[in-house]
This record gives sequence, C-alpha cells and structure tokens, in this order.
Amino acid sequence: MRPRRPAGVIGIDFGTTNTVISALGDDGEASLVAFAAPEGEIVAFRSALSFHTAEGEAARRVIEGGPWAIEAYVEEPLETRFIQSFKSYAASPLFQDTRILGRRYEFPDLLSAFLLRLRAHAGGAWDDAPRTAIIGRPVNFAGLRPDPDLALARYQTAFARLGFTDIRYAYEPVAAAFFFARTLAADATVLVGDFGGGTSDFSIVRFHREGGEIRSTALSNAGVGLAGDAFDYRIIDHLVSPQLGKGSSYKAFDNVLPIPNRYFTAFARWEQLALLRASRDMRDIRALVRTATDPAKLAALVEILDDNHGYRLYQAVSRLKEGLSAAEAAVFRFEAGSVLIERTVRRSEFESWIAPELSAMDRAVTEALDRAGLTPDGVDRVFLTGGSSFVPAVRRLFNERFGDGKVEGGGELVSIATGLAYMGAERDLDQWSERAPVPA
Repeated sequence: MRPRRPAGVIGIDFGTTNTVISALGDDGEASLVAFAAPEGEIVAFRSALSFHTAEGEAARRVIEGGPWAIEAYVEEPLETRFIQSFKSYAASPLFQDTRILGRRYEFPDLLSAFLLRLRAHAGGAWDDAPRTAIIGRPVNFAGLRPDPDLALARYQTAFARLGFTDIRYAYEPVAAAFFFARTLAADATVLVGDFGGGTSDFSIVRFHREGGEIRSTALSNAGVGLAGDAFDYRIIDHLVSPQLGKGSSYKAFDNVLPIPNRYFTAFARWEQLALLRASRDMRDIRALVRTATDPAKLAALVEILDDNHGYRLYQAVSRLKEGLSAAEAAVFRFEAGSVLIERTVRRSEFESWIAPELSAMDRAVTEALDRAGLTPDGVDRVFLTGGSSFVPAVRRLFNERFGDGKVEGGGELVSIATGLAYMGAERDLDQWSERAPVPA
C-alpha cells in the first residue's frame, strides 16, 4: 500500500502479553520500535508493571515496565507490587481502582504509567510523539460482560496523556490483514485469525486493486475472550497442580476431606502466587502439610510459594508448548530448589486439555463467516498470527475447514503493530478506525 496520508502515524499493539509499536515513515514504510532490554534488543515489550519504594527514600516510588518490571519482581516479590495482563481489566465495570503503595490507581493511571516506561526505554525513538496514533483493540474484550465503550474511554484518557491529538482504534485482526495484504499478488478475500494472550479475534477482509492501488473492504469480525493464557492454565491445572496436592486429601479428626481447589486458582497467573503466599490461606496450607495424605505434594507447594518460583514455572510451561508445536511429544521439566516435576506429554494429551478453548475458537470462526455471508469456499486466503497460531491444533482447525493450501502465517509478534501503521496511510481512515465514544 502506498502512503496517501501524511506520515507521522504510529501504530500501537497494546497486548495482554506484549506491546509492540511501529511508526510510518515519510517513505511509506513502517519500522518497529526496538528496546535495549537486559537480555538483548527486543521489539515485543512485556505488558507488565512493577511498583516499589526506593530504599532509604520512603517518599519516592519506583515504577518499571516490561522485562525490567519482571526483574524487579523476581528479585523482591514481597516488596514489589507486580501487575501484568492488565489489559484484561480494561473493559470491566467491576474494576474501578487498586491501591498501590498508598496511592489509588484507576485503569488509565496504570496504562499511562506503562506507556511512560515503554517510551523511556525506547531510546529516544518515541520522544516526539506523532499527531496520530492508531491503537489496536480486540473484537471482544476479555472478561465477564465486558463493556467495550468503557475500555476505549479508558484507553483514550491514557493515550491522550502521552500527547497524541488524533487517537483512533482499529480491530487487531484487521490490522493484521493490512500487514498480510502487502504479500497479495491478486484480489482476495482474506480471513485473519489473531491469537493473543487474552483474546482470539477473527476478521474477514476483501482486498482488490483499483487504480493501481490495493483497496480493501471489511466484511465481518468475531472473537472470543480466551487464547494463549488459557492454554497455559490448562497445562498447569492438568500437569502441575496435581503434583502439588490438587485432588488429594487431608485428615480432620475421623474424616478424610479434599484439599480445597481454591488454593490452586492462583496458578492462572504466576504473579498471583506471591499474593497467595501473603494471604490467610497460606497459614492453612502450611498446616495441611502435617495432616495431608500425601504431605510431600503440599510441601512442594509451600516451597514454590515461599521461594517465589512462579515465573520459573511458567517458563517451563512455555517451553513445553514450544516443544509440542514442533513434535508429537515433549518433556515438561520444572526444577526449583528441591521440587522436581518431570513428565513426557504427548501432543494429543495437550489437545484434549485445550479442547474447550478450541471449540470456542471454532464457533467464533463460524460467526465471522455467517456475518460475512460466506462459506469456507468464499475465503481465498487465511492468515494466522499471534503466539498461539503455532499450536498445531489451532492451525488444524483452519486447515480442515479451508484447506491446507489457503492457510499461511507470519509476523506473529509484529503483524498487528505494523498493520496499524500501514493503516495510517489510508485516505479514508474513518473506514478502518474509530474514535473513542464520547461519555454520556
């Protein structure tokens, strides 16, 4: 797509897991903003925040973002307030605010703090904010009864604080379609599947040539509020939690009672484990070690919580997913302190664990087709992006429905941000993006 609007457009893919930024230059090409992280240069900035008080300076808060936030939390888990995946609360009317080190933070405050740290680590690449920012948004926000207008209003407050004067929002899979369209050699109807950390979104877009340029028409959108994070939790719930006492029992006088399942719900997010350690439940868990029918498992749970091994545990989960994407079986291995959990997992077993999520994704694809008035034969190309698009069972959903020859992937971490930037070159940007609704 050739630029037809002035440059000075920035595309921001604020994701549940990572955030990626791309800027449209005067030459019409989009370039990614890089960050000099501790582990090396990165373009995917972890969507995480940490807060702590500087030693010896009780009045000064230290706020960090991305990999620096994770580093701060892993070093001092009980002295650091750590927040990640906070995009999941953007559309929730139930989330009003949270108190951090004596200060009240609403959602726009958290997002503003994150964006400021992201800009600070961009090495000057984002010091002069362009006039127009196009922000990615999911088709369906995550959470129970999400309010998309509330989410966009919260986004608006936060991004306006960064100095943008023209703030727009575009569906994330539509942005990925713009990224993919640059590879098209002929007119095509394209279904895009974007698999993030918290949502799986689908859009159908018609691309055609007119006057030597690629023009496009959005046909439909659909989505579901689950994706890679849900896959992670299924692994934890089926593979790890049983080794830490889930499903076992304890003795209470003459009765044998089940270990409460609520002790294991915190494993849905690794950063919540430190909160479990500081909760009243932790005292009960320690006591159960003495009365459990399998005390070694509860002792392992206590050690993981006491020594803050949650992040290492989720790294092991990620390695297993990667292994199962490449082979029919892979070894899950988690070792920390005296705790060792090791088992071979077959791909078919993992797929049975995530079957509910796969079914929900399949229904969302059907919804997108129905809204566009199309059958699978009416789709010429399928473009899958996002981390979970590597999962063979996810790809198989599309191969079986549309045919192997139609399904492609690429730009798994950067396609949305890059597509958002290219979208800024459109003459009629209102066709592809929206502004936040004005509060009543």
